Amino acid sequence: YRRDNDIPYSWGTAVNVQSMAFGNMGDDCGTGVAFTRNPATGEKKLFGEFLTNAQGEDVVAGVRTPMPIAEMAEKFPEAFAQFESVCKTLEDHYRDMQDMEFTVEHGKLYMLQTRNGKRTAQAALKIACDLVDEGMIDEKKAVAMVEPRTLDTLLHPQFDAVALKESKVMGKALGASPGAACGRAVFSAEEAKAWAQRGEKVILVRLETSPEDIEGMKAAQGILTVRGGMTSHAAVVARGMGKCCVSGCGDIKMDEENKKFELAGKTYCEGDWLSLDGSTGSIYDGAVPTVDATIGGEFGRIMGWADKYRRLDVRTNADTPYDARKARELGAQGIGLCRTEHMFFNEDRIPAIREMICSDTAQQREKALSKLEPMQQSDFEGIYEAMEGCPVTIRFLDPPLHEFVPTEEADIELLAKDLGKTVADIKAIIAGLHEFNPMMGHRGCRLAVTYPEIAAMQTRAVIKAALNVQAKHPDWTMVPEIMIPLVGEVKELKYVKSVVVETADAIIKAAGSAMKYKVGTMIEIPRAALTADEIAREADFFSFGTNDLTQMTFGFSRDDAGKFLDAYYDRKIYESDPFAKLDQTGVGRLVAMAAKLGREANPDLHLGICGEHGGDPSSVEFCHRTGLDYVSCSPFRVPIARLAAAQAAIKEAQ
Repeated sequence: YRRDNDIPYSWGTAVNVQSMAFGNMGDDCGTGVAFTRNPATGEKKLFGEFLTNAQGEDVVAGVRTPMPIAEMAEKFPEAFAQFESVCKTLEDHYRDMQDMEFTVEHGKLYMLQTRNGKRTAQAALKIACDLVDEGMIDEKKAVAMVEPRTLDTLLHPQFDAVALKESKVMGKALGASPGAACGRAVFSAEEAKAWAQRGEKVILVRLETSPEDIEGMKAAQGILTVRGGMTSHAAVVARGMGKCCVSGCGDIKMDEENKKFELAGKTYCEGDWLSLDGSTGSIYDGAVPTVDATIGGEFGRIMGWADKYRRLDVRTNADTPYDARKARELGAQGIGLCRTEHMFFNEDRIPAIREMICSDTAQQREKALSKLEPMQQSDFEGIYEAMEGCPVTIRFLDPPLHEFVPTEEADIELLAKDLGKTVADIKAIIAGLHEFNPMMGHRGCRLAVTYPEIAAMQTRAVIKAALNVQAKHPDWTMVPEIMIPLVGEVKELKYVKSVVVETADAIIKAAGSAMKYKVGTMIEIPRAALTADEIAREADFFSFGTNDLTQMTFGFSRDDAGKFLDAYYDRKIYESDPFAKLDQTGVGRLVAMAAKLGREANPDLHLGICGEHGGDPSSVEFCHRTGLDYVSCSPFRVPIARLAAAQAAIKEAQ
């Protein structure tokens, strides 16, 4: 929980000491939990639950299913009238939706606690907009009060309406946290985590959840409980996480010991598919297909305010026109990373890249590359069109070549036949590509140094595509940005840049154009950060590739670190995954140093970040403080970055 919410271990745990109020001393006593507004929808209406002759734990743990808060008015009219007055006082004071716990002892009201209530993303946007309209807060406060990470839940698919009508409803309970989820049934937090690590989608099914289930809840697509209400542990935590949750399904006959449950006459065992609708509380048999989410008006208002106050630009990491269009819809101002290698894996292209790899001479390589050039050019034209004249940064070929060669015997035989070589020849080439540590091997700019014809082909595709799109859209200003990856020595960049410039200038001159273009590099090797002043003299821009920079700075692999990071969390060595949240102490120091050195050597240097950290709110704030020009992230995280960038600017101004 602390890791997920950026709460340091060192803060310890606060303790309140207060005299006890008893809600379990008879029928003139009771207890409840209430919100001043609906935490699922944001509706301005008292929302909560109440139990007579009970303690607060009975409501929160979900051991008994409580009654709606409105029924308290009938049983305890005086206490309820006082409670409504207190609710207004508290919300007016804190200027935010409140989550309150209270007890009635022999008809007298005792307020136990209040806090700003956890809410769904949908509710957060509505509450923030409503509070502005009510004159309680201003736009900046509204932007600051929405948790950026929760926006993710608004942008992901919902159930397909047609498929939903044809799906069998097995049961209905409380829609405790909205969204659509389908997965295989699991019955413990440990199983949820284990199945998710194998790439399976799971639904965590429990009698009720407790804080010990937190990791399983995080790993699951959705949570289904037999007991508990809208304010139970499962409901509150799921809403905070943005997870779909259906709670209090008393029709379920649970058999946790044998990992199964019965609902509507059907027995569900571990691994069986089911689907949950957290908005309606419906439980469906099997896996129900989903469709893209639709975004309401409050989202647009909050995003408009965020764009008004942020300084950082937000770009996207996109390799296809579809991803580029989606990111543009979500507010991306350009592409910060287009990975060209992703374009080579298509069925009609992989033979040409394999032919290039298996060539014996530069002429043979150029012949194979000439087959790829029109395909790359077409892809770039589609991406430029989708981005509507916004800047597009295209990274040249980065992964080691062994990733493109066949592994199956039949594919090897087919390749040998196509190239007029023996199977033994092809196997020898594949064996020669083997590297002990390929992520630190023959990849990135090292490929272009060894085979400059690759860089020349990609340059032709980039520039020709830009010229074609510019001709179709004379009102756009096309300035292609070519990014050379994995540079660690300025002479590497200088050499590859010379190939790019010679090729690009010749094409632009032949076209009679005055088009400008930029050549920059990814800073993803510590040496590049340390010598950023030298590299900046040859670069128009730096893009910090924080995925590899984190790997190389920590000295461990992103693909393997998951095997031991849990032990580091348990022993309080690390507080968060450095691949998800930027390590500001070490990796961040390199970024800040490189930014400072680079700008001192080249005042016009453009700075951005394109690692996965570009969509993490705390990392976005760091980028703002460090003076970068933009962050780049996956399409669905663009709104998160926009909101986080605005919050960083507002926080700095305050």
